[in-house]
Amino acid sequence: MAIELRQTFQVRAPVDTVWAFMLNPENVVACMPGASLTQVVDEKSFVGAVKIKVGAVTAQYQGTITYVETDRAAGIVKMLAEGKERGGGTVRGTIVSQLSAIDGGSATSVETRSSIDLTGKIVQVGRGMIEGVSGQIIKMYVANVRAMLEPAAATAQSGAAADGAPPAAPPTTPP
Repeated sequence: MAIELRQTFQVRAPVDTVWAFMLNPENVVACMPGASLTQVVDEKSFVGAVKIKVGAVTAQYQGTITYVETDRAAGIVKMLAEGKERGGGTVRGTIVSQLSAIDGGSATSVETRSSIDLTGKIVQVGRGMIEGVSGQIIKMYVANVRAMLEPAAATAQSGAAADGAPPAAPPTTPP
């Protein structure tokens, strides 16, 4: 089953801060509900797991995410995700994010397009339910990105940040 998702959101942080954040696997995984990081293979790929519950069906995928394109001038980050579950199901998808400065450079607009292909027991619940849960996961991801980046931007702008690293924020998890 193939699904397409689009999301545009704004973060009150400069585009360079958001760019660096998006290229750090620990940040990406920390913001994704149900995800865990197993290993950073190199600067372009990492291994992890994600557990998703849709209705009465729970699927846990083990797989890799690879940065297949990073074009700083265009503000594009493209990732390829591939995973398998023990029961034989698979997930494969691309996530393309385009970053652009807004509000005179003090904030960033993030436009994300995802194309995901699922097989296995999870498709039994149907497209509508999968798209609904996917939408909720994206909302939580966006909330987590903001929670991690926006306090850091406010601290950095006040000159109080010593190392420029965002403070740890508890990620939002699915119900």
